[in-house]
Amino acid sequence: MEWINYKDDYLNFLRLEKGLSENSLMAYERDFNKLHSFVQTSYTKLSPTDIKQNHLEEFLASLYDSGLNARSQARVLSSIKGFYKYLMLEDIIEEDPTELIQGPKLDRKLPHTLTVDEIDALIAAIDLSKPEGSRNRAILETLYSCGLRVTEAISLRLSDLFFREEYIRVIGKGNKERLVPINQKAIGYIEKYITDRNKLNINPKADNILFLNRRGNQLTRVMVFTIIKELSRKIGLKKKISPHTFRHSFASHLFERGADLRVIQELLGHETIITTEIYTHLEKEHLREVLLMHHPRAIMPKG
Repeated sequence: MEWINYKDDYLNFLRLEKGLSENSLMAYERDFNKLHSFVQTSYTKLSPTDIKQNHLEEFLASLYDSGLNARSQARVLSSIKGFYKYLMLEDIIEEDPTELIQGPKLDRKLPHTLTVDEIDALIAAIDLSKPEGSRNRAILETLYSCGLRVTEAISLRLSDLFFREEYIRVIGKGNKERLVPINQKAIGYIEKYITDRNKLNINPKADNILFLNRRGNQLTRVMVFTIIKELSRKIGLKKKISPHTFRHSFASHLFERGADLRVIQELLGHETIITTEIYTHLEKEHLREVLLMHHPRAIMPKG
């Protein structure tokens, strides 16, 4: 029962204090259960507060032996580290057994981005003669101009729009709120869409939601993916893209033009600067490609 009690208390902490979604909570619970299962098999009598660094190292080794990939191992370790930080915070333990444990090294996968011309081509391909045309143009411009996650975009409310001040209010991960600047072009597209939106038969539950489907309900994530996939096919784009590609492009274009990394972190709503640093790697990769393409010592002689 002791393990179950600790798990329930931790999940309640994540739910109430951190504001995590049910999907995130389920992931944390699965990772916790992996550790519990390992301890039951290998040590039986140990409680969560008895766990030491050597036990956790053996646990990680067991994950590796089971064939779990490095990224999944790192995620499990992150969950367990979070649990022991919680125990420290609650003064349940005096030392964190995860403090010196290093996770597996991960190959950093650089995100795909679009050029400004490609973004313009996608937006230009929208059929504005269709009822949903102005909405699709508004949502794509919002994704790119504000660097939003797709869930943040479809959750935007009319009461989140502060166009006179040129800001929108965004509710991000963990229910964290941030203010993001919005440019006049995006504002113009949204205002045009709102005129069309007001002609819909709107579900009272979605009355304050900005982006709606034809039936007057909140637009879904799947629908935004479908819109982008169809536009990509329409212009013959070879890149594999998603709504998140617009967010990556937003950040990458800012960094390329000299924006401070801390500012980009704030705009994206990243909790740590480490997540944002991926865009420095993206820029370095671009520079490497330019060098290999154009430097005389990098060009292989023909024949």
